[in-house]
Amino acid sequence: MFEVVNTDGKARVGKLSVKGKSVETPFFMPVATKGVGKFVSASEYNATGTKTIITNAFLIHLGGIEGDLHKFMGYPGVIFTDNGGFQMIRDGLFLGGNDFGVFFKNPYKDEKVWMSPRKSLGLQWEIDSDVVMAMDYLVPYGREKGEYEKALVKSNSWTKKCKDLHDYHKKDCLIFGINQGGVHSDLRRESAKYVNSLDFDGYSIGGLGIGETDEEMFESVKVSLEEFDVSKPKYLMGVGDVKQILECVSLGVDIFDSILPQKHARHGQLFTMNGLVQIFQEKYKDDEACIEEGCDCETCKTYSRKYLRYLYKKDDAVFKRLATVHNMRFMVRFMGAIRESIAKKEFVEFKDRMQKVY
Repeated sequence: MFEVVNTDGKARVGKLSVKGKSVETPFFMPVATKGVGKFVSASEYNATGTKTIITNAFLIHLGGIEGDLHKFMGYPGVIFTDNGGFQMIRDGLFLGGNDFGVFFKNPYKDEKVWMSPRKSLGLQWEIDSDVVMAMDYLVPYGREKGEYEKALVKSNSWTKKCKDLHDYHKKDCLIFGINQGGVHSDLRRESAKYVNSLDFDGYSIGGLGIGETDEEMFESVKVSLEEFDVSKPKYLMGVGDVKQILECVSLGVDIFDSILPQKHARHGQLFTMNGLVQIFQEKYKDDEACIEEGCDCETCKTYSRKYLRYLYKKDDAVFKRLATVHNMRFMVRFMGAIRESIAKKEFVEFKDRMQKVY
């Protein structure tokens, strides 16, 4: 299921296999929350070399989608599904709950929707997810420590229920457990120890990338990783910043996801191996060069910075698609460069160079 191929310090290259498909780690997953990315479809995922995406099974269910999501959206790669827990910190969606589950507001209809560990897993199985997440309880950043302590009691109970259900039904997908605890190292460690004791296929670090400082994030990741089985894949949820990815790879993280590269693209911020190109700047008004020399994406092979800036200034939807395609391809190339540097034992040098330009 998971094999470590190369290491450089704690950074590592691995191979994750599921349902006859395999993908090299570390990798980054663009977000297709409702079965589609904003301004891009499965054809763009395929063209940019994106081998994995993450979707939200809860929102897909509310949208009325049933059956194999791969076939429905035309995407043959590996699909991870979130369990709906992130909606617990979304204003207007979380309506409270009890020890057995939570209520959400259906954003499409004026009604309450119940979510429990059993239902969460069922929704993920229903769309034939390759990698499912056990249900956890997420608390927003900055709350009193007692809230995180109470949340862990629920998370631990729900996590075990999900693992027991997965084992009982003998599903062929992988299941990851999620640790929580905010930025409190003792709670992170306690949570990671418990989730690790349940012997999941992989381990996710949740509840970060939602307002904490870099130092708080890295410390939370570090103590969590110290308690997880080193032979299993580790997934840091919701993080897509270049510098944060590099630091967390150095700690031993294998998998990342975030809306950040796609969101930045739509706002005119384009990633390159030499730093950020903010296409709205005046200096690109007459620039005939492509976004990044050496990038093989459709956008760079066809269009100039001058033209892209023109489209951006017009707020044209074509810009948003072309920019998103570029940033998605950058993330594939960037993660490939990380893997290559680890294999060559040159990750520290690569990390230092990239963190300087970003």
